[in-house]
Amino acid sequence: MPGSFGGARAPGAAGWLAWTGREVVGWARWFWRQLTSMRVALILLFLLSLGAIPGSLIPQTSSDELKVQDFKTAHTTLAPIYDKLGLFHVYSSVWFSAIYILLFVSLIGCIVPRTWQFVGQLRSRPPGAPRRLTRLPAYTTWRTQAEPEQVRANALALLKQRRFRAHTAGDAVAAEKGYLREAGNLIFHIALIVMLIAFASGQLFKSEGGKLILEGDGFSNTLTQYDDFKSGSLFDTDGLAPFSFQLDKFVGTYERTGPNKGTARTFRADITYSEGADGKGKKSSIEVNKPLEIDGSKVYLIGHGYAPVVTVRDGRGKVVFQQAVPLLPIDSNITSTGAIKVLDGYADKNGKKEQLGFNAFFVPTFAGAGKGQMFSQFPGLDFPVLALSAYHGSLGVDSGIPQNVYQLDTSKMKEFKDSDGNLLKKRLLPGETMTLPNGAGSITFEKDVKEWASFQISHQPGDGWALGGAIAAIAGLAGSLFIQRRRAWVRATTGEDGVTVVEMAGLGRSESAKLPEELGDLAAVLYDKSPPPAESDPDPTPDPQAVPAEGAEK
Repeated sequence: MPGSFGGARAPGAAGWLAWTGREVVGWARWFWRQLTSMRVALILLFLLSLGAIPGSLIPQTSSDELKVQDFKTAHTTLAPIYDKLGLFHVYSSVWFSAIYILLFVSLIGCIVPRTWQFVGQLRSRPPGAPRRLTRLPAYTTWRTQAEPEQVRANALALLKQRRFRAHTAGDAVAAEKGYLREAGNLIFHIALIVMLIAFASGQLFKSEGGKLILEGDGFSNTLTQYDDFKSGSLFDTDGLAPFSFQLDKFVGTYERTGPNKGTARTFRADITYSEGADGKGKKSSIEVNKPLEIDGSKVYLIGHGYAPVVTVRDGRGKVVFQQAVPLLPIDSNITSTGAIKVLDGYADKNGKKEQLGFNAFFVPTFAGAGKGQMFSQFPGLDFPVLALSAYHGSLGVDSGIPQNVYQLDTSKMKEFKDSDGNLLKKRLLPGETMTLPNGAGSITFEKDVKEWASFQISHQPGDGWALGGAIAAIAGLAGSLFIQRRRAWVRATTGEDGVTVVEMAGLGRSESAKLPEELGDLAAVLYDKSPPPAESDPDPTPDPQAVPAEGAEK
């Protein structure tokens, strides 16, 4: 028959939809239970930590694009794979964001019900005493001449004095202690959420830039003043804190003897800074790990180097370039390299306009004229030498392609030749001049070497919250690990012979040797307040199945 199969009526469309809906709801509940379980939260936390490893080992575009390009050039096989996996931008990748969001949801789903459960526990009273206290892991008993009501009153006062939550329930006193264990657990999870939020806000609203400043020059906190600048996707450049500072002097001193020769003893930038557009100048110093804090931003001292002052003259003797040229250190003794670029105003003796370029190699303390490349033997300015090689032609700056100011592109330039037909090179002491051939001009290493310092200006809005969350997480974890949740009961009843029988037992949520000790201490105090009758055996034999507390055998 139509609409039937095997004697049973086939479900209609509405039945199938209802069945499918129930299945979807069932699977959704199962997924939610799994996601909000402690096991999955720990797995996600582990995956988040594991996912941060490539972000620390592999160059990231958010921090240094040049290193990323160098890595791609050096590793032509791995680079495409890393690129597809998002390993060059780990913290903004889809997979890392998915782990991050799932962990956030898992923690929220775990905390909310446990918080309500904990609130309910705080509002409720400790449960009444079990029927058979002898079955509990910590137990003791004795007989006393005191009345049951007096024993219970003494027990209630004692337990409250020991910071138990206690009340009288029937013929027993019920008490509980260790609620801070669950509170510590909740604090730990809430602190993790705070840290996640702080991390997210720090990434979205952060700003970070670098600036190299010569002695005597200054910096104003505007976007155009930075040498490089990176910010979060929600950062507004109009929100840069208004301040400025000038590098008055860089002070660097170094060990001159012993195994630590060349190690910096003093590494300090003396500055004058002002807050706001028309703020009054204030003197301060920036040292390593001692940044200047202004209006939520921190100015760090991250580097130092030298800037030889050079003068370039054209073929007619006219000065076309005269300034200090910062060079980048390549070792701990500040052996430095860089480029000197003369872009405009130069003409040879015939009036032909060109651009000049010089590869520069500088050592603050010359180590001697060996056959190889010269190097510095000390970071201080004891014996400065500047080595130059000269080119002329087009520097390529008019092509619109960004250039590294510390590197010379010689693809469109020609070498100046010496008398032997080789590239013109020369080592210069302060005050010496290298003359260019065919009346092309000259370059002079002046008797002045300035120092420069590089600064990092950072704004991290979530740092304080992240630190507070980390401290709270450690405190909460310590509480959840070292505080034990335990319950204690004291029952006092009148025996068949009319003598009061006291039973005392304890139960902890986890096994601990301290529970019997604590119960024994409580029993000893209560025993003194409720002594045995005079005619009782002074050395009674305890129950062999019980765990006698201290004082139970008196």
